[in-house]
Amino acid sequence: MAEAQNSPTLGSARAGSPPPVGSTTAGSIAVAAESTVVSRMSAPPSFDVADFPVPHGREEEWRFTPLERLRGLHDGTAVANGDGVKVDVQAPEGVVVETVGRDDARLGRAGTPVDRVAAQAYSAFEKASVVTVPKDTVLTEPIRIAVHGQGGTAFGHQVIELGAFAEAVVVIDHTGDAVLAANVDYLLGDGAKLTVVSVQDWDDKAVHVAQHNALVGRDASFKSVVVTFGGDVVRLHPRVSYAGTGGEAELFGLYFTDAGQHQEHRLLVTHNTPHCKSNVVYKGALQGEDAHAVWIGDVLIEAEAEGTDTYEMNRNLVLTDGARVDSVPNLEIETGEIVGAGHASATGRFDDEQLFYLMARGIPEHEARRLVVRGFFAELVQQIGVADIEERLLAKIAQELEASVA
Repeated sequence: MAEAQNSPTLGSARAGSPPPVGSTTAGSIAVAAESTVVSRMSAPPSFDVADFPVPHGREEEWRFTPLERLRGLHDGTAVANGDGVKVDVQAPEGVVVETVGRDDARLGRAGTPVDRVAAQAYSAFEKASVVTVPKDTVLTEPIRIAVHGQGGTAFGHQVIELGAFAEAVVVIDHTGDAVLAANVDYLLGDGAKLTVVSVQDWDDKAVHVAQHNALVGRDASFKSVVVTFGGDVVRLHPRVSYAGTGGEAELFGLYFTDAGQHQEHRLLVTHNTPHCKSNVVYKGALQGEDAHAVWIGDVLIEAEAEGTDTYEMNRNLVLTDGARVDSVPNLEIETGEIVGAGHASATGRFDDEQLFYLMARGIPEHEARRLVVRGFFAELVQQIGVADIEERLLAKIAQELEASVA
C-alpha cells in the first residue's frame, strides 16, 4: 500500500523539505497569508440558504459529489413531508431531553452552516431535539438516539450539550429509507468528556447529508466515531473548533463502500486556540463497480493557536476492480510555534505478503482475506467502546465481505 506522508515538527524540520499539502508557501514550515481552507468554499458560512448559490458541481466543495442523486437537497426542490424520519431518544436518569423551537439559544452555537444543504436544513427544520447532560454528571450507560427513515424527506437539527466536567457516550443510529439533511451540534463544557458514535446503516436508496459541529471547551475531550455502510449517497461534514485551551479532539471513521454507493466524509479541524490537540484516523474499504469513496481532511492552525499538536491519516483498501477513491489531506499552518503537525494518505489493494503468510499456515484464501480486512478495521472498531455496537459492526463487515471474498 503506497503512502504519502508529510509530518513537519517545528524545531526538527530540515531546510529544503517539501511543504505540507495544502500550504501556500514553500519550505519546511508553511505560513499562510490567507486561509486556503476558507477560500476553497464558494460562499462564507451563513444560516441563510439564500447566501449560498445553487451548486453546479464545478465548485471545490462539490466537485466529487453526484448532485443529481441528492434528490433536490442542494437546489431547494426537496420538500419535507410527515413521513421523513422518526427520532427516538433513550437516555439514562438525569439526562434532560427537550424538543425546542427555532428560537432556542443553543441552536447553532457550535458552528454555522458552510454549504447550501446545511443552510437549507437549518432554514427548514421546525423543531429541534436537545439532549443535555448536566454539570458533573458521569453516565455509566450510553445515550441512544435512533433515527429511522420512513420513506420521506426531512430536515433536522440535533444538539448534544455537556455541562462542565460531565462525561457521556452518545450513539446516533441511522436506519431505514429517507432523504435527510441535518445539522448536529456538540457543545462541551470545560473539562467535559464526550464520545459520539454515529452509525449510517441506511437502506440502499437513502440519501443523507449532514454537518456535524463540535465546540470543545477548556480541557475538554471530544471523540467522534463515524461508521458508514448504507445509503445511496452519504455526505458528512464533521467540524471541530475550540472554546478554550487544553481541548482535545479525536475523529475516527470507518466506511465500507459497495457497488454504486457514494460515501463522502469532509472534515475540518480548526485550531483557533493555543495548546489544543487533534488526531484524525479514517479507514475505508471499497468493492464493486462504481463504488466511490471521498475523504477530505482539512486541518487549519490559526496564528493564535500556538502549542498545537495535530495529525490526520486516511487509509483505503480497494477490494475489487471498478471502485474509486479520492483522498485529499490538507494541512495549513499560520504560526511557527507548534508542537507537531502532519498528515498521511494511503490507498491500495490486499497485501500479497500478508495473504501468503496466512495461506502458508493452512488458512484458506477467502478466510485469509476476511482476516486481513477485519484487522484493517479492528483498531477503529475498538474505539467505539459500546459492546453491542462493536459486535454489530463486525458482523456487518463480515456480511459485506461475502460479496467480494466468499
